[in-house]
Amino acid sequence: MTVGRNVTTNSRMKTVNLTATTSAQEETLYTCPSNCRAHVSMLMVTNVTGTTTVDVQFHRSSDSSVMHILGGKNLGAGEYVLFTGAEMVMESGDHITMTPTGSGPQVDLMATVEEFFVIPG
Repeated sequence: MTVGRNVTTNSRMKTVNLTATTSAQEETLYTCPSNCRAHVSMLMVTNVTGTTTVDVQFHRSSDSSVMHILGGKNLGAGEYVLFTGAEMVMESGDHITMTPTGSGPQVDLMATVEEFFVIPG
């Protein structure tokens, strides 16, 4: 895989998923490993039961900043939000979290991630 400036590195694609069932508890979906950079090409949030408010955040390791990917979105049972058509680049230690709020929530979060192994030097 060519990653720019004619640098070739190995990569792996994977799907990560999380089911959150505790109201107001932040759960981590994915953390970029120390030896990688990652591209997130798909992110899907699905509410399975009741009406739930969902907050999905991107945490930048280098400066401890937090950005809302989905902030305080109310989802009814069976509703979902799908992010495709763009890539989010993650550096080592960056992570994505989700916090559902509601009575007996069950919210699924899934992402497709390609990890690129960093070449030392």
